[in-house]
Amino acid sequence: MCEHCEDFHRTVLLLGSLALYADQSGADDTFIGLVGPSLAASLPEPPPGLFPPGYDPNAGPEYPGGW
Repeated sequence: MCEHCEDFHRTVLLLGSLALYADQSGADDTFIGLVGPSLAASLPEPPPGLFPPGYDPNAGPEYPGGW
């Protein structure tokens, strides 16, 4: 697997772990609020072939709250 691919997968795993932590009682909301956006911003471009040809992540519906 390419280094870029490993970075992508590692960051996705960290985001998933953070999401699991956020669901635990007593989770530190300040930590989650600081680390979550930082991890998301550091997410590299997805590896080639992860999405179908012509996929546009910005072409979806508008979500409540600006997502």
